[in-house]
Amino acid sequence: MNGIHDMGGMQDMGPIRPDVNEPVFHEPWEARLFALWRVLPTWGKWRTTRVAIESIPPADYLRMTYYERVLTALSDLLVSTKMITTAELESGRPESGAATLVPPLRAAQVPAWIAHGAPGRPSVAVTPHFKLGQRVRARNINPAGHTRLPRYVRGKVGRIERDYGVFAFPDTSVYFLDDKPQHLYAVRFGARELWGDGAHAHDVVYVDVWDDHLESV
Repeated sequence: MNGIHDMGGMQDMGPIRPDVNEPVFHEPWEARLFALWRVLPTWGKWRTTRVAIESIPPADYLRMTYYERVLTALSDLLVSTKMITTAELESGRPESGAATLVPPLRAAQVPAWIAHGAPGRPSVAVTPHFKLGQRVRARNINPAGHTRLPRYVRGKVGRIERDYGVFAFPDTSVYFLDDKPQHLYAVRFGARELWGDGAHAHDVVYVDVWDDHLESV
């Protein structure tokens, strides 16, 4: 979807001021939330928090810290999937008679689960639509739902630099629709193609793009 989360190429957002000595977590609650964030999807109620994060109103999105956005998204997902009620969320306590959800992932299983990960590469053979070195154009789409195609490359011409192989198509798989397995590419875009003549002639940007995001030039 087109939203405030897709900030690439936006102007007047202010300078980036990196924290040279930034800690991994600023507060203990962020570390606890990170653990919940990793384990909650194992119930299979959702595939990613991206859609929920992208749905946060723009003013709130800009006001919130990174983990505040995650907390908001997880809270909305837990209630919308009926894993907890709004009252339980507000009180922090289970309601009387509430169903107990047995975790599909227990503490002893965590090391092996982290080592294996959650691969998005299906074991199917799919013919690529494009080949290395081919000039392609990112499609100019404006979907109402989730997409991994950034706005700043839509309609722009680049070149296929690498074929990563076959992966599930996130624009549909996040909704438990057809995984639409297809090839994922690294596409090289010149900075002037993206930003105009004010950009440096030798600068380039590499963007990971799926077959369905591209068209031949």
